[in-house]
Amino acid sequence: MSEAGALRAAMVLSAGFGTRMRPLTEHMPKAMVPVAGRALVDRALDRVAEAGIPRAVVNLHYMGAMLRSHLAGRASPEIAFSEEQPEILDTGGGIRQALPMLGAAPFFAVNSDAVWAGANPLDRLRAAWGGEPACLLLVPRERARGYTRAGDFFLAPGGHLARRGSAESAPYVYTGAQILSPEAFEGTGPGAFSLNPVWDRLIAEGRLRGVVYDGLWADVGTPAGIAAAEAALTEAGQ
Repeated sequence: MSEAGALRAAMVLSAGFGTRMRPLTEHMPKAMVPVAGRALVDRALDRVAEAGIPRAVVNLHYMGAMLRSHLAGRASPEIAFSEEQPEILDTGGGIRQALPMLGAAPFFAVNSDAVWAGANPLDRLRAAWGGEPACLLLVPRERARGYTRAGDFFLAPGGHLARRGSAESAPYVYTGAQILSPEAFEGTGPGAFSLNPVWDRLIAEGRLRGVVYDGLWADVGTPAGIAAAEAALTEAGQ
């Protein structure tokens, strides 16, 4: 089986408190906030299913029982839940805990608070991935909607990534979709931690790669991001 053919699972990150999304998240998890009539988590899982990925792991913490109930009737992909208790584990810790459920092969990881307007982002990642332990899907800042920060990465020839660092801005934004290999988590321990130290180690080793998405992307971290995402979907005819 080719490396791309080994991609048979996806992690959908859905455990966060959604603090910036209040007051909507006072009564529901952020992953259930609707965009154009469909919950964010369902939009993410739709992309997983459309890409032919049969299994997904959804992590739970804030209002986890409500999210579990919401997804109970979903037929595709097959869903397993990773409960984060008593503490929320952040992006790195949450994925690390779920590794036994994701399997030994590389997998997709997708933030539920993002909307891609255009082709399936997972197909774009899979087509460009070269077997690196981490490959991030990026979008140029001018195609990022609901995004007000200064960018995340510079993209070097060959797709290798460098951080914005002390630069005033960087041309590319991480969209919340990536391919990860379990080997990326070597040397990490249990508990809460961000993916940033994992990425920084891989950058230092020359093993963090980025690919550019050719559609629109919206950051749905705030109520204003909902309107930005809906406008992007309309612009893309979706």
